Amino acid sequence: MSAHGSDSTIDVASTEEAPAQDVEKAVDKGKQAASAGVQVADADPYEVKLTPEEDPKNMTKFRRWLAVMVISTAAFCVTSCSSAASFTEAGTMADFHVSHEVAILGVSLFVQGLGLGPLLAGPLSELYGRNIVYRASFFFFWVFTFPVAFPPDMATFLVFRWITGFCGAAFLSVAGGSIGDMFANHEVATPMAIFTVSPFVGPAVGPLVAGFITQNTNWRWVYRVFIIWNFIQFVCIVAFVRETYVPVLLKWKAARLRKSENESRYWAPLDRHQGLWHSIQQSCYVPFKLIILDRMALLLDLWSALLLGILYLAFQVFPIIFGQGHHFNVQSVGMTFLGIGLGMVVAVACTPLWNALYRRETARHNGNPPPEMRLIIGMVGAVIVPISLYWLAFTTYPHVHWIVPIISSVFLGIGIVFCFTAVFTYLVVAYRPVAASAMAGNTFVRTSFAAAFPLFAGQMYDALGTVGATALLAGLTTVIAPLPFIFYRYGARIRASSRFAA
Repeated sequence: MSAHGSDSTIDVASTEEAPAQDVEKAVDKGKQAASAGVQVADADPYEVKLTPEEDPKNMTKFRRWLAVMVISTAAFCVTSCSSAASFTEAGTMADFHVSHEVAILGVSLFVQGLGLGPLLAGPLSELYGRNIVYRASFFFFWVFTFPVAFPPDMATFLVFRWITGFCGAAFLSVAGGSIGDMFANHEVATPMAIFTVSPFVGPAVGPLVAGFITQNTNWRWVYRVFIIWNFIQFVCIVAFVRETYVPVLLKWKAARLRKSENESRYWAPLDRHQGLWHSIQQSCYVPFKLIILDRMALLLDLWSALLLGILYLAFQVFPIIFGQGHHFNVQSVGMTFLGIGLGMVVAVACTPLWNALYRRETARHNGNPPPEMRLIIGMVGAVIVPISLYWLAFTTYPHVHWIVPIISSVFLGIGIVFCFTAVFTYLVVAYRPVAASAMAGNTFVRTSFAAAFPLFAGQMYDALGTVGATALLAGLTTVIAPLPFIFYRYGARIRASSRFAA
């Protein structure tokens, strides 16, 4: 999603590709030249430009939308695999004679891999293009799922769960940029909304799929199904997704011209890049520097991390609420996650309404609205989330009909997406000079919480009960709920004293 667009959905994913600042300048320059279709008068005559026919935005609409669907389903597949392990814990405990806490690591390590993967996937995509990263990452995601499906011991299972999470991270850190490459700002909102919802809904669908499989076969078939799905997805990536990253297309064109015209002076901006090691250093150093030194970025990261932690905590909590409390079987417990998934779809369906609001605000500010405008959707989400959690907490009694807490989870899904959208878009706009690093830091903090929360779910719910433990989570979200309201009012003043913010 373009960081310069006026649509709320346009701001989220373009920065997840983590480009270095020098390449960002090259991208802007290349895109301007491509859209103009002419040589800049004072430019080096040997600097390569794209023609309009070579611009990814000028591919046929069918080909662009096909690529969007393949990329979106790949992200959906990865995040579904992250949560599906929550319904294989009983099987791994029985087969490998491990404790429940060790079995939960199947989810935690995968999610931690998702958080660390972008630190490598981003720099690689800067230098070699998006497609080679997609193909390599998903190929290894497929190959390394075999040891997960056929593990000789628990250690092998856990190690390769982390590796598969690390490999699958490319579709959460790079894929959004491909959509920004293929669609102009005025038409990117719809395809980006479709991509945005896919990794959110994936964790809710994973338990649904795993519940049906484990109920009727055994836990190993969960991963065997993913092996089949991964292979089909990999074939689709190879067949239907072409390279769209402008700096790499320019680099390839320069190489062709140097060879065909026997002229070594042709060059592209990426030819003068400082190298992979420099990019990896930047992608690892700047995000953590931002987290440590900028209090506003840190608080926003912690807010989104708490919400993602609660979402992944639900994979341990719903079996307690509906399995033990309402005596649901495994596949029925898996279906209870449909409430959260439905809420997330509803939240994304509200995108046109928020886009209309942002367009009005943009016009009111003469085309230059403050970044704090992006927090309005988060203010709504910050109110919805604690209300839905209190609702869930006090309807977990077995004598309350099971549909009541599931309805509360629909609103939880809506609130989580609203809050995430606010945090992502605000980080992109307010920290534009280091937007990629801001998103990378946020991803690391979020996934760390998501990895840790399921580990203490059992002890917390045993000690406090379903009402007390869920009310505790609701209380935490209540305490942090004023955050978007505070930053909406005082964000400009805080940004003025920040060394990173725009």
